[in-house]
Amino acid sequence: MGRDVTSFSISGEDRRLYRDKVHRNLHVLARMLREAQFEFDRPHIGLEIELNLVDADGLPLMRNADVLKAIADPAWDTELGQFNLEINVPPRQLGGGSTGELEREIRASLDQADARAQEVGGGLMIVGILPTLRESDIDEHALSSNDRYRLLNDQIFAARGEDMRIEIDGPERLAMHADCILPEAACTSVQFHLQVSPDGFAPHWNAAQAISGPQVALAANSPFLFGRRLWQETRITLFEQATDTRPEELKSQGVRPRVWFGERWITSVFDLFEENIRYFPALLPLCDEEDPVAVLEQGEIPQLSELTLHNGTVYRWNRPIYAVVNGRPHLRVENRVLPAGPTVADIVANGAFYYGLVRMLAEQERPVWTRMSFAAAGDNLHRAARDGLEAELYWPGLGTVPVSELVLRKLLPLAHEGLDRWGIDAARRDRLLGVIEQRALTGRNGATWQAETVRSIEESYGVDRFEALRLMTRRYIELMHTNEPVHTWPVGI
Repeated sequence: MGRDVTSFSISGEDRRLYRDKVHRNLHVLARMLREAQFEFDRPHIGLEIELNLVDADGLPLMRNADVLKAIADPAWDTELGQFNLEINVPPRQLGGGSTGELEREIRASLDQADARAQEVGGGLMIVGILPTLRESDIDEHALSSNDRYRLLNDQIFAARGEDMRIEIDGPERLAMHADCILPEAACTSVQFHLQVSPDGFAPHWNAAQAISGPQVALAANSPFLFGRRLWQETRITLFEQATDTRPEELKSQGVRPRVWFGERWITSVFDLFEENIRYFPALLPLCDEEDPVAVLEQGEIPQLSELTLHNGTVYRWNRPIYAVVNGRPHLRVENRVLPAGPTVADIVANGAFYYGLVRMLAEQERPVWTRMSFAAAGDNLHRAARDGLEAELYWPGLGTVPVSELVLRKLLPLAHEGLDRWGIDAARRDRLLGVIEQRALTGRNGATWQAETVRSIEESYGVDRFEALRLMTRRYIELMHTNEPVHTWPVGI
């Protein structure tokens, strides 16, 4: 969830003061890392799920403020578009008894929220991109009523100096211009958090980067945007383009994009925060009153608010998180590559695969990132987003192989062992990783089901594309509520 801001104008003096403050924050973070200020016991996990609001016909419902008021639960919040909501699932120990209750708790929260949404004429849909979204739905009037979003929109377009061009190829093609950041609101994701020690941060972040491609290929769930069939996980390229502050000239000069895979393996969490400051000007230069040096010297823990706010405007696919919880500082890896949905069972299975695999790779004596170029990991992500379960990905020792072969031969056994090390119950482990295995074996995930069902509707009923998408969306929501994994869903309506 983002930090709220108060509407105001930004001056050059604001930017100078913010730059000085964020550098001071960075120096304090370095000192805290040197002095072992971070306490770390058992790892905790958490997740955030972004959702779409739809009406009874499966069309976007622009009433998130009303639905949020009806839900009346602090775990829920608005997101960028008025058709978006987000739930922040409470953190818990990984491997403890509460891990096993995760799926049940999420389903209960979503069912309750869906019931409240129906009271105001809507319902919830967990999907990477809402299939019935139209270009006319994403003008500036659809921004949520939060000053932070409007300020962010103004700052991104002030940096660009021109309208945003979005161009995506695929089985069909999309080319459009936008005068606001609302295309970003089409992207709804799941973010998995893993608390790690300072020494463990770099290997866990590197491992998360290395597996981003396989994760996306398995979980792709965004094949349609504005009526066109594009990438299997269109959300990846859409988000990269919809938040780009660079005009063409700066792209040609090699200026880094704000939605960023990165450019190197790291040796410390400090590397990422330092890169943020070195490469990216502030979008929200807002200072608070805290003097982080004075706070630290008093034996207390600073919030480092400017550093964390700036970090929140650099959209890494695996983001570093510094937070203070109950007076104790901690670090997290936030995994951001996956789309929402299709079911809670699918989401939790994606989490089991991620947490098991990232642990094994982080603890290997000869880590995968010492045998694989960083560029290859980035290429894997974009190949996976484009081609989904039909992608061919590179992996050390295997070369370039079909993603199903990589998952079944190499990654699933590692995830299995990783969950054992976390202490996950064997029956639960087998059920969740069985979902991943069946996706690889059947070649069906959310993206393939959506595409096959739309084709079936078009061929069987002779309707146009938008009506096929609307009917598919309604069927998707029905099946979503069964919580049966997507590889079991029948095609058609």
